[in-house]
Amino acid sequence: MSEIQFDGKTAVVTGAGGGLGKAYALLLASRGAKVVVNDLGGTFDGKGVDSTPAQKVVDQIKTTGGEAVANYENVSEWAGAQKIIQTAIDNYGQVDILINNAGILRDKSLLKMEIADYLKVIEVHLNGTFFCTKAAFAHMRGQNYGRIVSTASAAGVYGNFGQTNYGAAKMGIVGLMNCVCQEGARYGILANTIVPTAGTRLTATVMPPDVIDKIKPEYVAPMVAYLSSELCQVSGKIFSAGGGYYSRAAIIEGPGVFFDPEAKITPEMIAEQFEQISSVEGGREFGSAMEQTGHILSKMSV
Repeated sequence: MSEIQFDGKTAVVTGAGGGLGKAYALLLASRGAKVVVNDLGGTFDGKGVDSTPAQKVVDQIKTTGGEAVANYENVSEWAGAQKIIQTAIDNYGQVDILINNAGILRDKSLLKMEIADYLKVIEVHLNGTFFCTKAAFAHMRGQNYGRIVSTASAAGVYGNFGQTNYGAAKMGIVGLMNCVCQEGARYGILANTIVPTAGTRLTATVMPPDVIDKIKPEYVAPMVAYLSSELCQVSGKIFSAGGGYYSRAAIIEGPGVFFDPEAKITPEMIAEQFEQISSVEGGREFGSAMEQTGHILSKMSV
């Protein structure tokens, strides 16, 4: 197989001043992409501003012969997101790849979590992903090409104690990308979601140091690079990556049980069939909400 290259492509990577975002930016740049390195430069919980992290990554890329420019805008503000994408247009004339990676953590159990901490995490992760995607989508549609990779989390897909804000935002991103997949299909815009497991300043708050050292961000980057490439032709999928492990996660709906909708359906009938209703053995994926609804309607007409 020929080597995947990004010559002639422009990538925007948010939260690229360190950790996963930095790994993505460095890999794409090493393979020919022009990169907008976005990072507000705040603390892991979203406080403060510092231009140093983004500029250091840009300097590193340039030292190795790559092309990059720094951007310090806030993804959680619509005006900021527009400026992030405009940085790509102003400097390189296009945006072909968007990697939504910026994020913060404000972990607390449900009853102890302040409303402000819930809203801030939603603003950065979910709203930030929406704003940057919306800003980039128009340009991608105009050129009939685009690759969007957004960051979910096992905390959203599977749940995690003390992360109701983070988990809600991350699973919201899965839903967002599933819809972007539908809207982008006719324009050559593919949208996928990555569930990374890596040692970063965010995961250092919930993982022991010996584990952090073993799951480097560089192990996630190859999957993200592939999803950002012309070679990738899948969309609306969820991929897990970390520590050399790569897999696809999926939402599966079981075969279920159908009762006659013309007859009276009672809670007791549900209870009697609950084991079969709960089973996903022999289940399937649906490509869209309309496909799932059509499946239900087809059973009703039998």
